[in-house]
Amino acid sequence: MSLTSNEIRKRFLNFFESKKHSIVPSASLVPENDPSVLFNTAGMQPLVPYLLGEKHPKGKRIANVQKCIRTNDIDEVGDKTHCTFFEMLGNWSLGDYFKKEAISWSFEFLTSKENGLALDPARLYVTVFEGNNDAPKDNESYEIWKEIFENVGLNPEERIFWLSAEGNWWAPGDNGPCGPDSEMFYDRTEQGLGGLTHGQFLEADEKMDVVEIWNDVFMEYDKKDGKIIGKLESKNVDTGAGLERVTAILQGKESHYETDLFIDAIELIEKKTNKKYLDNKKDFRIILDHIRSSVFMVADGVVPSNKDQGYILRRLLRRAIVKMKNIDFNFNDTEELILIFINKYGSVYENLIEKKELIILEIIKEIQKFEKTITAGLREFEKIVDPNTKNNNIKKLDFGEIEIEGFASNEISGEDAFKLFSTYGFPIELIKEEAEKRNVCIDCHGFKKRLKEHSEKSQTSSAGKFKGGMGGDTPKVRAMHTATHLLLEGLRRELGKEVAQAGSNITDERIRFDFTYSEKAGREVLDKVEEYVNSAIEVGAEIITEEMEKEKAKSENVVGAFWEKYPDIVKVWTIKDKEGNIYSKELCGGPHVKNTLEISEFGKFKIGKEKSSSAGIRRIKATLEK
Repeated sequence: MSLTSNEIRKRFLNFFESKKHSIVPSASLVPENDPSVLFNTAGMQPLVPYLLGEKHPKGKRIANVQKCIRTNDIDEVGDKTHCTFFEMLGNWSLGDYFKKEAISWSFEFLTSKENGLALDPARLYVTVFEGNNDAPKDNESYEIWKEIFENVGLNPEERIFWLSAEGNWWAPGDNGPCGPDSEMFYDRTEQGLGGLTHGQFLEADEKMDVVEIWNDVFMEYDKKDGKIIGKLESKNVDTGAGLERVTAILQGKESHYETDLFIDAIELIEKKTNKKYLDNKKDFRIILDHIRSSVFMVADGVVPSNKDQGYILRRLLRRAIVKMKNIDFNFNDTEELILIFINKYGSVYENLIEKKELIILEIIKEIQKFEKTITAGLREFEKIVDPNTKNNNIKKLDFGEIEIEGFASNEISGEDAFKLFSTYGFPIELIKEEAEKRNVCIDCHGFKKRLKEHSEKSQTSSAGKFKGGMGGDTPKVRAMHTATHLLLEGLRRELGKEVAQAGSNITDERIRFDFTYSEKAGREVLDKVEEYVNSAIEVGAEIITEEMEKEKAKSENVVGAFWEKYPDIVKVWTIKDKEGNIYSKELCGGPHVKNTLEISEFGKFKIGKEKSSSAGIRRIKATLEK
């Protein structure tokens, strides 16, 4: 009998625990200190500081199952391979073991019948780096694999294939640790392919007769400005496998959507709609993927909005709603679907159970909001296709369908299609559907051009963000950031301990700080807070950092916001003077000054405006002025 997804996950962790790896929990989907992406997209992402040399509190051997979200291929979801949310199995050596152990354990876990996945070695193939001007052929990995295949009676020449850097080299960009990797592929054909030539392997890969099941990355080189400058003093290993793909292979399914990860949800949708998955695969898969991803996003603190992570969540939910409409899935049944995923994963990710009510609330609220948005959007749609048509000929049907008589235009421009998409929240699928009903064309090229422009603009605007909402890592920004800790503590002392940070944005020019409070903070209060911050600066207090278990930090009443976004081990920053007086003790991941006197180099702390930011949230703007 094939292993369930839960059994695969458990076997993986148990196997590497037996190899003396510390098991650490998944970090939040939302990166703590990486503004380059909206979500953690790979298992290595939360561990980057440790791959760069920082000591991990759990030691040099780490294993985990990391929650990931990838959004580049949202439009591809619906086929048999793509998904937005997935779990990455990973084991790591932080300057400890290297190629021999990593490769041997990968093969052992994949093939062992006692404590691994019991895959047939005769269906395995591997690739290694063929070398280039930057680095030589990875002969070491080849020789390790050669011995492994010979020991199980297989011809290495029919199993190991040299590939270029395009397929077998990992680098984070133009700077940082990098190196060759070795990928493992599994034969999924019914009859078995047997030994292959290099060309036959490439053909099998193209046809997906063999699929990648595991990857070992060997970080042994240092890259600067796009060039290899030498070998790293401390070599690291990053290995990984996608749980969804492994589960599909072990359960003999064409797609991960047909495994135990989704089967209960499929049965619910079939029951509620009287539609069959096999007849409606694309609609089913988009609903399954997007609702599952949304459940995990909300659990990690994301709520639907028009920017950043919230925009992705909103886009996924609205796309799922359109597909629900296609197969007549009643929106009132969405809660049952949500609960299936919460119950499926709740034993592994406890925050799904803890935040069950919130998850249901946010998703259902967004669905209801979108129904209203559709109605407003359809009115705008009418104006676009026929500016002379008046609203009195609109007949509202289920989900906002309308009947309109006669149109003056037979094309929707790319600009108008983008307006419907960006302003009124119309997914492009719905725009196309409404246009087809009226025999109206859409300038899809123009729409894609505007969408690309918008995306590029958004990326540019988010590129300046830094740790903790900081716009750079200059000495003044560090000073401003440290002053923000004192600002929060001053507010808590004057307004009450229930005050919490609700967001911040810091540049060389100013601090913008949001905090939870239901009333206006008067000037008298702000003056006292200002005085508190400046007194802490003048006393010359030290800034001390320590790492501790998140639960321990909570028990010690460390101040923190967005706890769910932090890993199991957190950094606590304490601002304390020589007499032991504590001015601030707070959870944080960003850079600070070493002593508060450094802040005074940039002037006195001054609070300017205080106003409402949103319901229950106040906003302060402050500066350091000489």
